Amino acid sequence: MSYSVGQVAGFAGITVRTLHHYDEIGLLVPGERTHAGHRRYTDADLDRLQQILFYRELGFPLDEVAVLLDDPAADPRAHLRRQHRLLTVRIEQLQKMAAAVEHAMEAQKMGIDLTPEEKFEVFGDHDPEQYADEIRERWGDTEAYRQSQHRTASYTKEDWKRINGEMDAIHRRMAGLLAEGVPADSEAAMDVAEDHRRFIAGAYYDCSHEMHTCLGEMYVADERFTATYEAVRAGLAVYMRDAIVANGARHTPS
Repeated sequence: MSYSVGQVAGFAGITVRTLHHYDEIGLLVPGERTHAGHRRYTDADLDRLQQILFYRELGFPLDEVAVLLDDPAADPRAHLRRQHRLLTVRIEQLQKMAAAVEHAMEAQKMGIDLTPEEKFEVFGDHDPEQYADEIRERWGDTEAYRQSQHRTASYTKEDWKRINGEMDAIHRRMAGLLAEGVPADSEAAMDVAEDHRRFIAGAYYDCSHEMHTCLGEMYVADERFTATYEAVRAGLAVYMRDAIVANGARHTPS
């Protein structure tokens, strides 16, 4: 059985123009065409569209969605498991946000002033200071932690935009290497890992290769870090860790 572009647009709640765009960029090419050249979508095409829309909802850019879905080693069930995990994390956070909004609305209605802790409790799982605390607990009250506190205290909104942009660019470079199948211990991947270490050293604190390796291990051990990297590209957390470890090894005297 096959379906017209209008039917598929109706099923998926998207526009015909979107389907045409997906076809033009090779992301979703209809499995069939009529003699007149009209698009006809098969059940397999609908399955792929579902995967595309899941990944788009999770914030993946179209070029990365294409790479993920066209990976010959990819298991369709693995896509669903990954999407389910990421969506579950998002749902839990959105439920907390909704509860916080309801709480704030009720408090305003009754004339109750919320404490600062109550106002920002919902953001606790994503507080970057929480990660700093964990680093401090692992390595103690170090000079690195004091440097980070001192430097970030003076950062403006524009500083944070620039810093986040630089970090995102590093992540995209590493994700690109992963997509191309470049080994994590290659010169290219290790060079990006070194840029990542230098970025941390410039923006936050003096980051030795030993400390950088510990951070790489945390990216895999801590599910919050892992989810962040997996949202950029599947498998990036482990790939990033492996590149960091390899880079640390090449800078460590034998």
